[in-house]
Amino acid sequence: MMPDRITGVLCAGNISYDILVRPVDRFRWGTSTWVDEYIEDMGGNGSNTSYALAMLGVPVRLLGMVGPDDRGEYLLNKLRQAGVDASFVGRSAEPTTTTICVANSAGDRLFLQRVGSSKESFSEPTLFTAAMTAGLSHYHQANLYSLPNLRRNSERQMRNARRAGLTTSLDTGWATDGKWMEVLEPALAHTDLLFVNEDEAFELTSERDPDAIVSRLRRHGAGDVAVKLGAKGCVVYKGNERIAAPAVSVSAVDTTGAGDCFAAGFLAALYHGLPCQDAARVANAAGALAVTQLGAVRGVMSWVDTLAWMNSAR
Repeated sequence: MMPDRITGVLCAGNISYDILVRPVDRFRWGTSTWVDEYIEDMGGNGSNTSYALAMLGVPVRLLGMVGPDDRGEYLLNKLRQAGVDASFVGRSAEPTTTTICVANSAGDRLFLQRVGSSKESFSEPTLFTAAMTAGLSHYHQANLYSLPNLRRNSERQMRNARRAGLTTSLDTGWATDGKWMEVLEPALAHTDLLFVNEDEAFELTSERDPDAIVSRLRRHGAGDVAVKLGAKGCVVYKGNERIAAPAVSVSAVDTTGAGDCFAAGFLAALYHGLPCQDAARVANAAGALAVTQLGAVRGVMSWVDTLAWMNSAR
C-alpha cells in the first residue's frame, strides 16, 4: 500500500536531451514544413520527474546515465540548479539519449529517440546502499519500459528497493516492443503504487473503464493504482478506497512530460503531508501545468505557486 507520507525520493529513469517542434499536423515526405516554435531542453522520464519533485520542494536523488558530451553536462547542470542530487548519475560511453518531440496543434506528440546512454543504464539491478538512500524513504521508477536493461530486471530492481526499506512506486510508460504485462507483472508484487495512463492501461488490460483496469491489474499483483485520465482527471485506488479527482482545464500546447509531472505532484503532496484526495488534485494540477508550455518541464512551478494556481483554477 502507498505510504501516507515520505521523506524524500530516490528516482530512477532515463535522462534525455529533447528537441521539440510545434505544430506539425501531418508529415509530407519530400517537402518542407514550417513550424512556429522550436526549443532544446531537458527531457526523459527520470530527469523530468526528479526536476519537478525538486521544484516542488521534495528532496530527490536521481539514478540514471548521461553521455560524455555537452548535452549530458547541460542536463546535469539544469538538474543540480533545481536542487536534484545528481551525484549517483553515471557516465556512459554512449552519447546522451536524445529525443525529437513533434507536437501537433492539439498538443499531442510523438517521439523519435536515439536511445544512446539509456542502453547502458541499469545493466544490473541497483544495490541500494546506505549512501544512496540516505534521508530518503521512497523509490520511484520513472518509466520502466524506456530502459532496455530494466525491462529484464524489473522484479529484482523493485524487490531490492523494498529490501532496502524503501516504499516504491512505478510509472509504466510506453512499451515500444509491445511486451506489456510480460515486463511489468514481475515488478508488481514489489510496487506500492502504480501510475498508469489510460492508453497504457488499455494495452496492459484491454480495458477502458478505470474500475475494470484496476481489477485486471490487481489480478496480476498490483496494489494501489493511480489511473491518469488526461482531460478527465484521475482515479486513485488506495486499498478499498476509490478517489476520483477532476482535471484542471487548460489549453494544451504540448503534452510532453505531463505524466512525469503528475507523478511528481502526487509524491510531492505525500511529502508535504497531504491526504490521498488532495494528492490526486495536486497531481492533476502539476500535469496540467506541464501541458501549458512547449517542453516537458517548462510549466513546472514551485510548491506554493502550484497550490495557488490549483486553487485559483477551481
